[in-house]
Amino acid sequence: MLVHWGKFFEFFQGGIHVEYTVQGLSNLAGVSTRTLRYYDEIGLLKPAKINSSGYRIYGEAEVDKLQQILFYRELGVKLDKIKEIISSPSFDKVKALKEHREKLLEKRKQLDLLIENVEKTIALTEGKIKMSDREKFEGFKRSLIEENEKKYGKEIREKYGEDAVNKSNKKILNMTQEQYKEFEKLSSEILETLKAAYKTGDPAGELAQKAADLHRQWLCYTWNTYSKEAHAGLAQRYVDDERFRAYYDKEQPGLAEFLRDAILVYTGMK
Repeated sequence: MLVHWGKFFEFFQGGIHVEYTVQGLSNLAGVSTRTLRYYDEIGLLKPAKINSSGYRIYGEAEVDKLQQILFYRELGVKLDKIKEIISSPSFDKVKALKEHREKLLEKRKQLDLLIENVEKTIALTEGKIKMSDREKFEGFKRSLIEENEKKYGKEIREKYGEDAVNKSNKKILNMTQEQYKEFEKLSSEILETLKAAYKTGDPAGELAQKAADLHRQWLCYTWNTYSKEAHAGLAQRYVDDERFRAYYDKEQPGLAEFLRDAILVYTGMK
């Protein structure tokens, strides 16, 4: 998608007023005609007019609007949210472009760091360089972020927003080795306490509530801000998402639901 944005800028800088059919706009923007028709159906991007032959016709304003939509899509924003943003009377195109630029620069910086770490690791493996323990640790944190981005990046950005995820990643990168050791220790302690609590069968019991509190402490190492609502929401996700459920249930079938119930009691959401 990104490679086609240059065409947009050429369009604007040239000052040429061109009209496009669905196929023409599809070729310009690098999106499918089906996508453009869908955007029309949901009222996200309506054509400027329908010509006498029944074809959708798009002009400069629609090209401009599609550019904004694609920027937001690249940042993982849901279509209904995009529609709400760009349809607002207070929507400022220049301000939005500046914000897009900042987000993309943040993403580029993160990718540059990950690429640098991969290159160093390759060189280390081939015996070309030596890495200090600190460099290895920094690289490990970046690899952890990269793995999380691959597995859950799109989902969590849509759910929690670009800014929240970037701040969380930054918090991980800023961890000291001691903090990371404590973070890892808490992860093990949660599971051990949770398995012992499960045997009691009481998610409101002392052991289960201890597990829920340990889980809160663990989250605070990566979350920029903690809220009971978000904690309870994540607990429900552990049950609804097969990947999270499998992680806990491999230790003890039913453990994901038990943790969810304990957290709901802990947060007062039950």
